[in-house]
Amino acid sequence: MSAVRGGCFCGQVRVEVEGPETFACFCHCESCQRAAGAPIVAWATYARNSFKVTSGEIHWHHSSPGVTRGICQNCGTSLTYENDKRPGEIDLTLNCLDDPTTPVLKAHIWTEDAQPWMKFDDGLPVYEKNAG
Repeated sequence: MSAVRGGCFCGQVRVEVEGPETFACFCHCESCQRAAGAPIVAWATYARNSFKVTSGEIHWHHSSPGVTRGICQNCGTSLTYENDKRPGEIDLTLNCLDDPTTPVLKAHIWTEDAQPWMKFDDGLPVYEKNAG
């Protein structure tokens, strides 16, 4: 199994996780929109115990009850998401990965918060809340 590597925009933080992902999706929730300053965030889920920061330091932000987001405190890049309801897992933003094309996206989630101009025509399943 090979490692998946990535980092922030300024290069100060580098991360590594053992792949492959267990799930990958486009999230449209309001929390992700606000945290990333974008209408949609693509995430890939990995085992938490295989994740490590290889350089720099992540700022851990408790963005809502039970949710911790990891960001670069220098450039603000959104890197990780953890939810107490999913212990043992960590999500990485696809665009922080060195190769964001590797994870296979499987769904659109939390579309009840999607921007009204967002269209879902890629053939992936669409969920108003979480998948499954």
